[in-house]
Amino acid sequence: MGVSLKNPQDGDLADVSEINVTPFIDVVLVLLIIFMVAAPLSTVDVAVDLPVSNATSQQRPDEPLFLTVKRDLSLSLGSDVVARASLQSALDVQTRSERDQRIFLRADEQVAYGDLMVVMNLLRSAGYLKVALVGVEDAGQPLPAKGIETTGP
Repeated sequence: MGVSLKNPQDGDLADVSEINVTPFIDVVLVLLIIFMVAAPLSTVDVAVDLPVSNATSQQRPDEPLFLTVKRDLSLSLGSDVVARASLQSALDVQTRSERDQRIFLRADEQVAYGDLMVVMNLLRSAGYLKVALVGVEDAGQPLPAKGIETTGP
């Protein structure tokens, strides 16, 4: 806040050239309160049951490419059994080396989450970043295409 020591009756009012930071401090305090309220809501510490989903359906491609993780952790691309070491070459043949094509990943309910993540990391290292997780319908509610799309590194 600027203060002028001149007499106002002199007729020469000086301009105050300092920035008024009071509105800035008010905005910062409001943002601080919002973040303090929202931070506890963003942490989730709840046990989850992952095999069931009720997400809305997405448009399914004409010929989706399914990668299946069986109960014994063997992989199948479409209806063909694929070794983990040759997964990238098999995917390149099926997709004609189009790495932006979505791969529908489905797994047996008994497959552990960690084992599924290993397969997803294989897809990522092969360059396939668009992965849709496939599930079953629950109580008449459709699933995404059948999948939940995940993208990115």
